[in-house]
Amino acid sequence: QVQLVESGGGLVQPGGSLRLSCLVSGRTFGSYAMGWFRRAPGKEREFVATITWNGFNIYYKNSVKGRFTISRDNAKNTVYLQMNNLKPEDTAVYYCAASPRPGATISSMYDYWGEGTQVTVSS
Repeated sequence: QVQLVESGGGLVQPGGSLRLSCLVSGRTFGSYAMGWFRRAPGKEREFVATITWNGFNIYYKNSVKGRFTISRDNAKNTVYLQMNNLKPEDTAVYYCAASPRPGATISSMYDYWGEGTQVTVSS
């Protein structure tokens, strides 16, 4: 069984930064690709970023490239999402997820999900 718990969300002004963390329980963390998704009010859940088990391959949604950075620490069973230069359109509930498929950008390819953490970007 794999459990994921996100943290680090909050209220931030436009241009600000937040770092999300996702702690994963279970001994198989190192074998999974990890992803971040988000769901804005009234919208479908969308892909944000993913990282392979070894961190060698990373993919981002176009609108976050250059602003967001995904990383992982397999020794700590944790994946991170550093978000800089945040914009109001980044407001959403952010979810981390685990997938056996490297490079997965579609939510149906992910087997395990966290409960989400709210990020609000507003002045």
